[in-house]
Amino acid sequence: MKAIVQNGYGSPDVLSLKDVAKPEPTAKEVLVRVVATSVNAGDLFTVKGHPFVVRLTVGFPRPKDHILGWDVAGIVESVGSGVSRFSPGDEVYGATDAAFAEFALGEETLFEAKPRDISFEAAAAIPTAAITALQRLRDGGKIKRGQRILVLGASGGVGSLAVQVARSYGCEVDGVCSARKREMVRSLGAAHVYAYDEEGFTGSNARYDLILDNTGRNSFAELKTVLADDGVILPNSGHGGMSYVMRAFIKAPFDRRIATMKIADLTKGDLAVINELYEKGWIKPHIDRTFSLAQTPQALEYLDQGHVQGKIVITM
Repeated sequence: MKAIVQNGYGSPDVLSLKDVAKPEPTAKEVLVRVVATSVNAGDLFTVKGHPFVVRLTVGFPRPKDHILGWDVAGIVESVGSGVSRFSPGDEVYGATDAAFAEFALGEETLFEAKPRDISFEAAAAIPTAAITALQRLRDGGKIKRGQRILVLGASGGVGSLAVQVARSYGCEVDGVCSARKREMVRSLGAAHVYAYDEEGFTGSNARYDLILDNTGRNSFAELKTVLADDGVILPNSGHGGMSYVMRAFIKAPFDRRIATMKIADLTKGDLAVINELYEKGWIKPHIDRTFSLAQTPQALEYLDQGHVQGKIVITM
């Protein structure tokens, strides 16, 4: 099968399209013929090898034929002997490893049946970003009905879905993005949208119960100027660089107003929750652009420019 492989760190130019062995499912695994996948910020961090800890898991001093990608939407090709939920021919979506390939393999618990009324492209844009948004708000922020939420980076993959997830909890949600993306964020249901390149939000009289920070652009001191007395900041960004990540990890244990930064746990079964939110009409992914598998380096270069509205999808 063809796959995008990584054999170095740096720019997306280290990626190449290569023929690799097609995986075979073990007892509890499902092999999916990929129709579409999507790009996440974590893929870009992996390519760059930054933060440095990435290299300890992907390959040190350099990776060898590492296949990136987490999100999958496709058709079940084959299943292991212990799989009971899916059969060959089923349309599924989910989050697993090595998704930038013609076939992807994963435990059956990582997949859900794809709703009939959603395209493969749209389904591929949901799993990792939506699960991240849900877990940061629900688990990190203990979100409650009636709260006021601020989402920084509200036009991005996680941010755009976080606005919608928060609204599903009965919360009033405001967003922060660039001026040119304001209408897109407003269309997601944001009550008010601040343009960081115009008026900003730190001078606002509003006070927020939860602030989900997907950008790392502002200091924690600046965020606290619009945080309610018992409010919580939810750091969720590597875009602010390693210094931001380290500040978040160091401060959180000693500051009740800053939640511990955590990577999304894709094994908790939360895709079923996201699936229900989609079917009830609460969430709808926004697709910025689509690329072919061979154009994956260009897709990551576009993501790195910081102009994406919603998600970038890769189709087979």
